[in-house]
Amino acid sequence: MAGWIILAILAAIVVWVISAYNSLVGLKNQVDAAWRQIDVQLKRRHDLIPNLVEAVKGYMQFERDTLTQVVEARNRAVNASDQGTRLAAESQLTAGLGRLFALMENYPQLKADQNVMRLQEELTTTENQIAFARQAYNDSVMQLNTRVETFPGNVIANNFGFRQADYFKAAPGDEAVPRVDLSMGAKQA
Repeated sequence: MAGWIILAILAAIVVWVISAYNSLVGLKNQVDAAWRQIDVQLKRRHDLIPNLVEAVKGYMQFERDTLTQVVEARNRAVNASDQGTRLAAESQLTAGLGRLFALMENYPQLKADQNVMRLQEELTTTENQIAFARQAYNDSVMQLNTRVETFPGNVIANNFGFRQADYFKAAPGDEAVPRVDLSMGAKQA
């Protein structure tokens, strides 16, 4: 009788180990899939940027530096060799696009161009989708990290090489509140 009890306990432990392992694999795959969704949206953004730059460069003759910075940031993001480098490049690209959109406000004829408006709308939609994908990724990372850190999942995680994933973080300076100047006195026609 004692042999059956020991066998039942061992079977329960084996089932628990298999279940915990499979759960960690599922969470790791969920994090990977969430990152791939970010990749899809970033690729869409990368594809839209050359079209936007081409559409606005004729209007924005005095803003070549900003256009160049956006193109260079895009190229760094596309050619990044690892996730950390890519995240930094994407942050620079986001900042550059913000400057570009702000400068576009100074060109009424540019704001009225249908092609530019369409590209800007597509890019804005893509930025929203990127934000959503980043949130989904961070949610998946939180679930995986919680399982890797808490008992008894940490026992399986440590024995089978599961590690915590990195959160998608805001770029340095993104958390600062932007300064908005609504004064009308500077530009009078």
